[in-house]
Amino acid sequence: MTDPVAAQYEALPYPARDPRDERKRLIVGSPSHLDEVNHYVFGGRLDFALPFRALVAGGGTGDATVMLAQQIADRGLPGEVVQLDMSRASRRIAEARVAARGLTNVRFVTGSLLDVGEVAPGPYDYIDCCGVLHHLEDPGAGLRALVEVLAPHGGLGLMVYGMFGRAGVYEVQDLLRRLAPIDEAPEARLAMAKRLVPALPSTNPLVRNPFVRDHVGGGDAGLYDLLLHPRDRAYRVDDVHVLCDEAGLTVLKFIEPCAYDPATYVRDPHLRRVLTDLPPRDRQAAAELLAGNMTKHVFYAAPAAHCVSMPDAADPAVVPVLRRLDAAALARSLRSGSIAVTVGGLDLRFAVPPLAAAIVERIDGRRTVGRIADEVGMGDGTEGAERFRRQFRSLYDVLNGLNELLLRHADATE
Repeated sequence: MTDPVAAQYEALPYPARDPRDERKRLIVGSPSHLDEVNHYVFGGRLDFALPFRALVAGGGTGDATVMLAQQIADRGLPGEVVQLDMSRASRRIAEARVAARGLTNVRFVTGSLLDVGEVAPGPYDYIDCCGVLHHLEDPGAGLRALVEVLAPHGGLGLMVYGMFGRAGVYEVQDLLRRLAPIDEAPEARLAMAKRLVPALPSTNPLVRNPFVRDHVGGGDAGLYDLLLHPRDRAYRVDDVHVLCDEAGLTVLKFIEPCAYDPATYVRDPHLRRVLTDLPPRDRQAAAELLAGNMTKHVFYAAPAAHCVSMPDAADPAVVPVLRRLDAAALARSLRSGSIAVTVGGLDLRFAVPPLAAAIVERIDGRRTVGRIADEVGMGDGTEGAERFRRQFRSLYDVLNGLNELLLRHADATE
């Protein structure tokens, strides 16, 4: 019998992508942005002079593959990106996107993630696996297969669906299985879904959910993937930790970090104190329960026996790096003393220290924290240096919480 998941992605590659768009933009996201990988997985010590081998497991139409390969090429980093996927239709789209960019550091393999050790053997310094494990009959077996081909010093960037932010999705999936059973032709199931979605009453949880929109703007592939997928499960934070524990992994960081901090959502001093005193996993779970908006969990993980320490913001030798924001524009916005952002549909405002603008306008990916301290006139003297450290740490906590400020060690080859 044909695997219904394989058949779906052969008929409707997801997400829908047009290779011609590569002339206009590079899709960048998390996980697998190279600065993030360096910071969270390698502690800011990735040596860009050494070959770097990455696997994108279940690469689909190529978002992570193209992003990683382009960033690696831009830095002149030797090595390759291997994309593994079972869908030949998706592979053709990803290949066309890579070709449109003239990238020569990508290799494509058609096959199952469960057979990765045979069809795309490691070791890999880094593995990306997004939107795949939650579609497997045994997600744990899939993750363990990836760990088997991971280099001892390496790590993974993963994404699985979140439970609470997908309110309404599973109820409508259940309804559609009754109206259009899985054994019906995909075209007939799609037609039924297109009839049903506009007919859903205003009380339906999916209609009331502002965080899930694939059935509205994702085309046929998005609609089918969201509401007609034959195999789909969602995870709570606790489930993510169990999944990783059973594979011998430690969760290094959820993205964006501030979303997994309950203090982000609570202003009452007593509540904040109680929540802050919870063990780390319970704090993350409490944040998920408070927010109620997480449609997915993006996180970095590494073998429990080989985790490295992340860079220390108090170290004057580290180099701050802005992930995607323009330093000058960000500095101007910080002169108000705060930064306003939207995270998961929630409008948030964070206070920043007085030196925030002066620090940010000097972040260029080359200056160290110590040099920035000198340039703002607070590098000398115990009192001045300590004031600078406190302010930089405060700014780092805010911007890294938004996954916008990352660190690398100056002695690592760039």
